[in-house]
This record gives sequence, C-alpha cells and structure tokens, in this order.
Amino acid sequence: MKLLRLPRAKVQLGVALPWNVRDEHCTLLLSKGHIVEDAHLLEALLARGAFVDEEEARAVAKEAAAGKLLVSGGDPRKSMGTVVSVFGLWDQTTDGLKMLLSDLAPESDFPTRMDAFAAQLVATFDLNPDIAIYRSVRQDNAQNFYYGYTHAVLTAMLCILMARHLEWPTPRLMSLVKAALTMNMTIFELQGQMAAQDHPMRDKQRAALVLHPTQAVALLEKSGVTDADWLGAVAQHHEHADGSGYPSGRTDISEMAAVLRVADVFMARISPRTLHPALSPKEAVTQLYKDDKGGPLSTALIKEFGIYPPGDFVKLASGELGIVVQRTANARAPIVASITDTAAHPVAKTVRHDTAQPGFAIVEGVSDKSMLKRLAPERLYGFASAPAA
Repeated sequence: MKLLRLPRAKVQLGVALPWNVRDEHCTLLLSKGHIVEDAHLLEALLARGAFVDEEEARAVAKEAAAGKLLVSGGDPRKSMGTVVSVFGLWDQTTDGLKMLLSDLAPESDFPTRMDAFAAQLVATFDLNPDIAIYRSVRQDNAQNFYYGYTHAVLTAMLCILMARHLEWPTPRLMSLVKAALTMNMTIFELQGQMAAQDHPMRDKQRAALVLHPTQAVALLEKSGVTDADWLGAVAQHHEHADGSGYPSGRTDISEMAAVLRVADVFMARISPRTLHPALSPKEAVTQLYKDDKGGPLSTALIKEFGIYPPGDFVKLASGELGIVVQRTANARAPIVASITDTAAHPVAKTVRHDTAQPGFAIVEGVSDKSMLKRLAPERLYGFASAPAA
C-alpha cells in the first residue's frame, strides 16, 4: 500500500470522508464515511500525520471525475454529497448505531428511528452481501473501543443471512435485525473495555453481563418498543434449551432467540480481542456445527456464510495466496483473488480464480495475516460504488 499525505484542503468539516485515513504505519485512524466536525481535532490529526491509500484516493477521484457524485438523502447509497462506496456505507453503520442509541427519550420516537436504521442496514447488505461478509471476517484493524457497536452490526448481518435461508417473512426478519442491534445496548461501553483489557473478566463485569438482557428489555420498553418478538429475542439471547443459560435459566427458548444466540456467539468467535484471538472461519464453523449437532441453525449459517467466506485468507493448490471474494453454490469452493504469485511473493495485480478447478483448489487457510494489514479492499473489489437510486 502506497500512502499519500492528506492535505488540509481535502478535508471538509461536516462532510463525510470519502476514503479511510491512516497513520504512517497504515493503522486506521478514521473510517471512510466518518464526519469530522471539530477543527482543532482535525488540525491535531494532520499534525500527527494523516495519510490516504493512493489506490483508494485514485478510485475516489476517478468516480468524481465521472460525475457519479451522490446527493445526500435518506437512501443508504447517498451521503453528504460525496462519492459513497459500499465499504463506506458499512463504515458509517457503527457511528450511526451509536448516535441512534444516544437518544432514547420517549419523544424522540426511538422505535420509528430504529425501524429506519434497520431497513437501511438491510438495504446496505443487499448492495453486495459478499462485501458484508468480508467486513465481518477482515477485522484486522478493528478498534476495541467500538467493539460492542461493531459486533451488534455484524451480528445483525449474520441474522439477515440466516433468516433469509430459513425463509422468514420480512417483518420477522426485521424484528430479528433490531434485536441484534439492541441486545447489548446497556453494555456497549463495557464490551469495548473488555475487548481491550489484558486481564480476565472481573466479578463486577460478570455481574453486569448476567443482567444485561433484562436491563436491555426494560430500556427498550421504556423507549416505546412493543414488538414482542424483538423484546423476547433480546431477553432470551443468552438462554439455552438445556436450562444452562442466563439470566433466567429457562428452557422454552423462541426460535428467534436461538438464531440470535447462534449469530452472536459465532461473530464473537471470529472477532479479535486482546485476550481472545479470532478463530478462523473454518474453526468457528466446526465449533458451531459441533455445538448445534448439525441442526438447522448451524446448517443455515454455514450454507450462507460458507466454510471459506469472503475475507478468508487461503493458500491455493497453485501455491498462490489469496483472499476469498465471492461465495458460490459450493461452500468449499468460492472465488479467490490471488495477491501473490505461485512462490508466495506479493504481486501488484490480483487475479480471480474459481477454486472448484483442481489446479486452484483451496488447500489450507493461512494463519499469518501480516500481509493483509495494508491490503485495501478496493484492490479486491474495485471501488464498489453504491449505485444511484
């Protein structure tokens, strides 16, 4: 990744960033879509050293030159008069959820605003489901502080996949998505702290975790939520059919709560935290299948997510290393974009391979992710601009 220093003239206060902003080591500082509103913070950031990936900057400039600027509005593909990519839309969801949950006053009509946010999330997912999955797998530069909000959004994404496979009607799917977004709403900050801490859970933290389903339901009801399916899934998302869950130890678990629990646990397993390195997707799939004894919920997730999902780093029979970029009907044989030659040396141009072909079959996952730290997703998918409405 070649970095370009970001000049002050390229950043407009109150306008969404059209690219990711990084430091000199390529560490993500501000996500694409972030809105900078404080001039002093902006000056401090620029003084520290702020950079943009050259390929990403070129892609944005090319889209702008082609006249594909989008106009701000309610559509998820439009943002602050700037070119918006599918990646940018996903980058905006975390801040969007945080802002939404910061105002729960009865007069703010929280249920209606959450309905709109959930619908926008589903619309963003539908622009390119493979990119949505890629986002969940490639969390290399994840910020622990936002772990709770990011986890909620990515769990909601898994819920969309599973509900669609189970052929749930849209109203039921939307209740599930809203449950995923709010199940941990009383412990988002705690989740961020725990993701960053280098010591085991404290007793006080454990007590807060046990209480959070009940507290979340109470807060939702206070904010005007009356959807019984939504509330029930939040209340039961840590319960188990054998009675070993919490907070009530009940055994009569709703199907929606069971789906939410599977998505919640699976996403936690593939998400990096200081004390808990992320499992590979294949490892997480294996554990899920064992836990669920090959039941319909694990089957739904595996068939839709894939054994080698978009974002997974794999080695091919040809010797090339590559990133899965697209699912196929065969969960074991996705489309892979190679980022090295057959001797595992990095290459400038990516080539897509169908791993159903024996010469390019996946032979193993790659555990050393250091090569991916500076890999911009635009190299794999292009700019992936969100089409105009």
